[in-house]
Amino acid sequence: MRDVFHRLSETVASAVGTSWAFFIALGVVLVWAVTGPIFNYSDTWQLLINTGTTVVTFLMVFIIQNSQNRGAKVVTIKLDELLRAVEGARTELVGLDHMSEEELEEVEKQFKCLEGKVGALLHDDLQELGRELERRRRKPKL
Repeated sequence: MRDVFHRLSETVASAVGTSWAFFIALGVVLVWAVTGPIFNYSDTWQLLINTGTTVVTFLMVFIIQNSQNRGAKVVTIKLDELLRAVEGARTELVGLDHMSEEELEEVEKQFKCLEGKVGALLHDDLQELGRELERRRRKPKL
């Protein structure tokens, strides 16, 4: 059952993400709008588009959510593999998606602190590099 739903959701998500799907939907709406005078803008005429769009939206929520969940899982696994492969990387970050909000906030604070320290050093290095490039540019060529 999972495989069938997965294949269906991938196929549908790929199909509805195309320009063709947009233009087909636009065509349906235009046909509906053009037929308004024919049906005297009746309640049934309005109900048709409201019901159709509601049902399609309802079903698409599940299809899109399935696709996004799968995509996020794939990216997470790839990033986890990269963390494990890089020597010196903090492999405890592999389990970030299982941490509580408090634990995530603590990790975020650590990175902000690290960013503050490294950012200042990087800024100093870039300034020194800029001064060196300016000296070389001004130096007379032989």
